[in-house]
Amino acid sequence: MWQIPLIGSILEGAGNIIDKKIVITHKINYKNCTVYSFLALVLVMLPLTFFFWEIKPEAYSIKNLLIFMSVILFAILANLLAFFSLKRENITELEPIRLMQPLFIVLLAFIFSFFFAAYYTERKYSIIILALIASIALIASHLRKHHLVLNKYIIAALLGSFFFAVELVISKEILPYYSSVTFYFLRCLLIFIIAAFIFHPSISSIKTKTKLLMLLSGIVWTIYRLILYYGYLTLGVVFTTILFILSPIFIFIFARIFLKEKILLRQIIASVIIIACVIAAILLEI
Repeated sequence: MWQIPLIGSILEGAGNIIDKKIVITHKINYKNCTVYSFLALVLVMLPLTFFFWEIKPEAYSIKNLLIFMSVILFAILANLLAFFSLKRENITELEPIRLMQPLFIVLLAFIFSFFFAAYYTERKYSIIILALIASIALIASHLRKHHLVLNKYIIAALLGSFFFAVELVISKEILPYYSSVTFYFLRCLLIFIIAAFIFHPSISSIKTKTKLLMLLSGIVWTIYRLILYYGYLTLGVVFTTILFILSPIFIFIFARIFLKEKILLRQIIASVIIIACVIAAILLEI
């Protein structure tokens, strides 16, 4: 069922564009955006929990509870940094940094495969090589001189990508003990509570149109994350990641259509390389 993660890659592209519009067009600061984005996710997920709630006894062990809390910590840091980095003028300017995330995921999953039983199946050298080629091609196609100048937005995007990667990779260790709906709901609920307690946001200052856009973002990201967890559990972290590497292609297309940003020839070439790597990976797994 490799087609399902491909749908997820489209949703990831759409979600990034929606979040960009919320931060820039609707002028929502990254702290409020973090709080209310997770509130939207909780509201979207709440009805689903009545039908798909499941937590196995193993989830309550000290080890697995510590892993779960680590997921929450890294997720909070990653989302704060990601929303902060979106204050850059063009989303495509940040893509070379944000595109480090798949590379981080592949490398972390490969390293973990030598130490943790849940990752033994991730040691598929052919798939790892294809994932590395696709990731490096994507990053290289966006490197420009001014991207080498570190500023607070680029550093935030880089750290955000790394923390997202850590969160996703360590999540696989405990995903089997929850339904995907339960795991994502608890993750989002705890992040919302912690962020709201820290930032004390005011919802009255947010317009109705912005709230609706946040709710749409919540729907998109919920479906995306459930598909991602499905891929991790059934296809593996590395293979799912290589399928989701297609998402930046959709980000470029959506950025061009909805944000009127320019697509460069090097991005088109990188897209061709990525598609070739994805097709090769699919053929190897069939």
